Amino acid sequence: MAKYYTRACNFYYGNQAHNLIKKKKALPLCGNKFIAFDNLEIYSRHEKKVKSRIIHLKNIKNLKKKEKYQVTKHLKKIILKRKNFLPNLNFSNPSIMGILNMTPDSFSDGGKFNKGAKSFKHIKKMIEDGATIIDIGGESTRPGSKTIKPNIEWMRIKNVLRKFKKKFKKTSLSIDTRKSDIMLKSIQYGADLINDVSGFNFDKKALTKIKKYKTAKVLHHMQGTPNTMQLNPKYKDVLLDVYDFFENNIKDKFKDKKIILDPGIGFGKTLKHNLTLISNISLFHSLGFPILIGTSRKRFINQISGLYDSRDRIGGTIASVLFLLSQGVQIFRVHNVREVKQGILVFEKILKNK
Repeated sequence: MAKYYTRACNFYYGNQAHNLIKKKKALPLCGNKFIAFDNLEIYSRHEKKVKSRIIHLKNIKNLKKKEKYQVTKHLKKIILKRKNFLPNLNFSNPSIMGILNMTPDSFSDGGKFNKGAKSFKHIKKMIEDGATIIDIGGESTRPGSKTIKPNIEWMRIKNVLRKFKKKFKKTSLSIDTRKSDIMLKSIQYGADLINDVSGFNFDKKALTKIKKYKTAKVLHHMQGTPNTMQLNPKYKDVLLDVYDFFENNIKDKFKDKKIILDPGIGFGKTLKHNLTLISNISLFHSLGFPILIGTSRKRFINQISGLYDSRDRIGGTIASVLFLLSQGVQIFRVHNVREVKQGILVFEKILKNK
């Protein structure tokens, strides 16, 4: 029996999008009247075979019964406005998640901001530069990194967490951890979001332990562990496999639906896998949740740019962010907040001027 997947495509922007929606010639993406679409790419997977075709919205009525049912169901979620469940955040607008690594060994900024005064100074700067979420982590999850003990991880982040909400009341606090003990302690200090790169698979008791708090969560995809994830990752079809991972976890584990989806660029993926996910990211809108992407300074930028690589990879980061923004992605996890914010503002102004 075939399974069907639906991706919005052929986008319009700004006033053109708004006018097409008003004339009922296109539909809004995630309720955003400034991004519209009038085509769908429909994937069908049966055993090992994957096929896809693009159809205009007006041709949905001509689909076979089962296919029409699934596509119509997906379409309702694609056009649905995303509910805001994080403080001072509106999923109708792009949001920036600033990264604070309280680690000595993170892949790009290990040791730079892991002292108290430096940490708060950097948080303040990221907020001033346009971040509405700060993601704090005490354990490196770079390729090849090893797991550390919970007490070491907590020692790295506890002082910043204890003071965060007192100093930055209007900013959403995200905790980047795989361990339930760290999650629970962070929630006590006002964490708004739990960002577990293992998809809550590392600590099997995590979801049960934090269930009563109904804290929002990032459902992140990773193949393997940070120590093993880049050792020849393989998929039947990376785009549809990641989709199935999201769909199955949403159905089986996450009842409160305060979920943000992150396909995990660079987490158990080759260059080809990463590019497939990025270029077809709008598929995940059919699940009905906000999407978070972290491409900042990732290795795939170096793999593409080669001799033109740079230390912070700002050019490649911004290029990927702007493409993803054009596909309706809502949240961007980045290191260089000001540069990305500037890029988003200019890009949006250009699109809305049409």
